[in-house]
Amino acid sequence: MVDIVAARGRKAFLIDMDGVVYHGKFLLPGVKEFLAWLKREGKLYRFVTNNSYFTPEELSERLSGLGIEEPPCAFYTSALAAADFCTLQSESPSAWVIGARGLWAALERENVRITDDSPEFMIVGESDSEYTRDAIEKAAHLVSRGARLIATNADLAGPGSYGLIPATGAMVAPIELVSGQSAYFVGKPNPLMFRRVLDTLGVHASEAVMIGDSLETDIRGAVETGMATILVLSGMSSEKDVRGKAYRPDVIVSGVGAIPS
Repeated sequence: MVDIVAARGRKAFLIDMDGVVYHGKFLLPGVKEFLAWLKREGKLYRFVTNNSYFTPEELSERLSGLGIEEPPCAFYTSALAAADFCTLQSESPSAWVIGARGLWAALERENVRITDDSPEFMIVGESDSEYTRDAIEKAAHLVSRGARLIATNADLAGPGSYGLIPATGAMVAPIELVSGQSAYFVGKPNPLMFRRVLDTLGVHASEAVMIGDSLETDIRGAVETGMATILVLSGMSSEKDVRGKAYRPDVIVSGVGAIPS
């Protein structure tokens, strides 16, 4: 186990967003101080989110509206992970999509061809108006005809401004049930997402810390990747939730403001 002093000494920090940096449109306490400490100490860091709704540019603008300036390159989303996965699996990937701008933009950037004519992949992410009964029927039909079902993350819910809101794990479930096929989740806790970020930062897992509010995605995924872990109690999980888990965080704090020395 790694204590808080050892965690502070790590070279790189991967930071979840929902429930760690903000709740919906509300910035959480201590975030500005924590980010100032990271910069002052010369730490490497990336915001790593399972939310596929927003593009990195939109996430940058969203934080700017909360008084935090971070460039788009500071963000890695499950939408980007889905696009990267498609290009690793196929030389000329094609896909049909239920998702918002973040997912569509990520796939376009990686030249994944969008089509409903025998696509190689059926990809599901967070969405609003795109998630309809017709879309679910179409997705189930494409999967039953051979499209490989991918979901950006397995989260059933996430913290919104005023309470929990449905996430991709809940949205893809009807398609799984109708088609009889299980989705492959590319986001956290999939170690592929963590390793992609670590490679981008140029660090080994033993040099990094994952900070998150979800035991099932942030902490489990980081443990399976070999990273140190800090659970913050400002989001999805409580200390009570840790009991009975085969894995557990190295450090538990109330929020990121408690991490700097």
